[in-house]
Amino acid sequence: MNLTNAEIGKEYIIQSIDTQDDELNSFLFTLGCYSGQTITVLANKKNGIVISIKDSRYNIDLNLANLISII
Repeated sequence: MNLTNAEIGKEYIIQSIDTQDDELNSFLFTLGCYSGQTITVLANKKNGIVISIKDSRYNIDLNLANLISII
């Protein structure tokens, strides 16, 4: 399952980030978005998803949300 299918307010664990872009992986790592980290979807917007990682909030677009697999 990926972030676009996540329930709002429920805590999930990032299983993997399915991208081959090293720069994007590095950027997400600096945000704390990596395998094994907990993540919560706070809101679904028309053009993105608001997530919480390590007590910080981020708005990511739907394309990126589709790349993040959760369990």
